Amino acid sequence: MRPRLPQRMFLQGVFQSRFIRMTFPDPGRLVELACQSLLREEAMAIAALESLPVELFPPLFVAAFAGRHSKTLKAMVQAWPFPCLPMGALMKEQQPYHEIIQAALDGLDVLLSQEARPRRWKLQMLDLQKNSHQDFWARWSGTKSSMCSLLEPEMVQPMKKRQKVDSSGVWSKPPSASMEVFIDLYLKEGTPDKSIRYLIKKVRQKRGLLHLCCEKLQISSVSVQNIRILQMVQLDSVLDLEVNCTWKLFALEKFIPYLGQMGNLHRLTLSHIYMSFHITPEQEEQCASQFSSQFLSLLHLQELYLDSISFLQGHLDQLLRCLKTPLETLSITNCLLSEIDLMNLSQSLNVSQLKDLSLTGVNLTSVSYESLQVLLERASATLQDLELDDCGIMDIEFTAILRILSHCSQLTTFSFCGNPVSVAVLEDLLRHTTGLRKLSQVLYPAPVESYQDIRGNLDLGILAQMHIRLRQVLQELGRPGVIWFGANHCANCGNRLFYDPDPILCHCYMSV
Repeated sequence: MRPRLPQRMFLQGVFQSRFIRMTFPDPGRLVELACQSLLREEAMAIAALESLPVELFPPLFVAAFAGRHSKTLKAMVQAWPFPCLPMGALMKEQQPYHEIIQAALDGLDVLLSQEARPRRWKLQMLDLQKNSHQDFWARWSGTKSSMCSLLEPEMVQPMKKRQKVDSSGVWSKPPSASMEVFIDLYLKEGTPDKSIRYLIKKVRQKRGLLHLCCEKLQISSVSVQNIRILQMVQLDSVLDLEVNCTWKLFALEKFIPYLGQMGNLHRLTLSHIYMSFHITPEQEEQCASQFSSQFLSLLHLQELYLDSISFLQGHLDQLLRCLKTPLETLSITNCLLSEIDLMNLSQSLNVSQLKDLSLTGVNLTSVSYESLQVLLERASATLQDLELDDCGIMDIEFTAILRILSHCSQLTTFSFCGNPVSVAVLEDLLRHTTGLRKLSQVLYPAPVESYQDIRGNLDLGILAQMHIRLRQVLQELGRPGVIWFGANHCANCGNRLFYDPDPILCHCYMSV
């Protein structure tokens, strides 16, 4: 059925705008006004979709989204002429979008319920991630390109889409009749919000046709309800996983198998995982072994962050042996490590290509510095960021690694605040790192000579004198720069206070 006269006039008017660009200085504004005019009659807008030119879908969708025209959005999802609909990029923080998300999911439901595939059906992915595909709307709205680009869709590059690898190693695409919904998930205490509940409901109803994908997954509670949600996720879609829980053995055993199914994981963060005091050594050993074995499946892991993990001591070697690829980032913070752990870490094949290394909060006073020397030497060709804050490193240990530091030619940042070293050692550091031309930021500990007492109170006068002394050394070496001393932590927020040479206060002080 041909569109009624007002619809044909609208479409014809938009096409004519191509020829009157010289008359109208802002053709993008002309399209915006035309979309708003059409949306005043929602039934007309829906009826016009069958004949709407492809290049007008994005601006009309943006107008319908901003005006929260749920019926039009549902119909536009069914007629969307691109493989991906990046709706999440239009969402703003702290604003509810349940009705809009529900309308989009209902549109997918209608599509997947049809036996015959619609003529214009190209949609394969509904992307609800808020930081994804931002350029798509900018291009089509004309903010990054001229109106000429807006009216020539072939100039718009296709979006990148996740592909799967089957057991034979051949790239494969999902079936044409299926659909993927991408969303960032945060599994926490309590009931999920309405949008998540509605999405889970639709995934269950369309099992095998509607796939729930999640590139960024955060978990702070491993409840039965959250485990059920986890079972609905296509776990091979997870690229970034962050787990922050106080585990019970039962919950950890329930979660561990899901970790091994995240075969495309690039970034893994595990923090504040404490085992129960009632767990036996045998149970802890079994749990650590099961946990480490999951890393055998993480063939794409590049960044590993371990913070406050109670069962890591004595078991680090198990984990390292299960890693199959070299890491670019390794952060082990606020954990207990034994002499054997550090030795195994320094000898591991997975640290030879490290770009970022952090051992902040790991007490190194009870281990020999030889292992730390070997670790830094093996990563010296690639290491860019190094953090050794609050490790208990004293003059003798720090002096032993100065030569290795001078060989880290790619080093750009180095922080070792909270270590009891003297101003003489800091001067040696300045001299040893003179040749590191990429080193642009160093955070130094306040020298032990600047403390008034064992409680950590600083003598700011002495600290200022040492600041001047180190600045003079830098000038003599031809490397003038800023000296930042890191000292005590704020009692409220835990952030470290810095001196340059005056105190650089944290937000707790600034807000008073």
